[in-house]
Amino acid sequence: MDRMDTRRTRGAGPDLAAVARLLADGTRAAFCLALLDGRAWTATELARHAGVAPSTATEHLHALVRGHLLTEERQGRHRYVRLAGPQVAELVESLASLAPEHRPAPRSLSADGRRRALAHARTCYDHLAGAVGVAVTDAMIGRGLLDPAHGLGLTGAGAAWLADLGIGVPPGTRRPSVRPCLDWTERRPHLAGAVGAALCRHAFDAGWITRVGSTRAVAVTPAGRQALHRHLGLPGDLLAGR
Repeated sequence: MDRMDTRRTRGAGPDLAAVARLLADGTRAAFCLALLDGRAWTATELARHAGVAPSTATEHLHALVRGHLLTEERQGRHRYVRLAGPQVAELVESLASLAPEHRPAPRSLSADGRRRALAHARTCYDHLAGAVGVAVTDAMIGRGLLDPAHGLGLTGAGAAWLADLGIGVPPGTRRPSVRPCLDWTERRPHLAGAVGAALCRHAFDAGWITRVGSTRAVAVTPAGRQALHRHLGLPGDLLAGR
């Protein structure tokens, strides 16, 4: 292959480097990590979160929207941004699991508590992550509700289990029904896809989990500990974060 053919080959296909450049900036990466909570944020909120000037935040957000990693919504005079979809959330979470862990010394007991809460249980866009999310996935595999062959697949027993709980998965979407998402704190997969989102939504609606303040950390409620132990055999100590 001559040099010109090599250049043509390099130029063919998706421009992966363009996505990498967007996330190579620390401020833009911090924005994407914050938006993993699945909610929409304003530029001012993200600027405050990342410790940058509002004008700097706006410039970075324009780049992320142009790169199709974020989408914007307008309500009156207010402009909000959110991740462009679950595939972007899973990309960010997977990259975070590969990144070297940066653990500055906590400046306060509350900061250390927030870090521990995120590691214990949190939302990853619209599904459950952290130690609890991974434990739920492992328990579903162990009970034959998920098939770990070739990634993850929902078994017939798993579909019946969801139906018994009254959990419906919207049909006819382009989103995969079941998908493993590499957890950035546990370094192991948790359940994503349409089933993971439906299970997380049910957990909120049934009062099994509740958000911790304005972060994406969640706490398992007493009702949730009983339900997850009854349905999946998860131990109370794990669910309570002890």
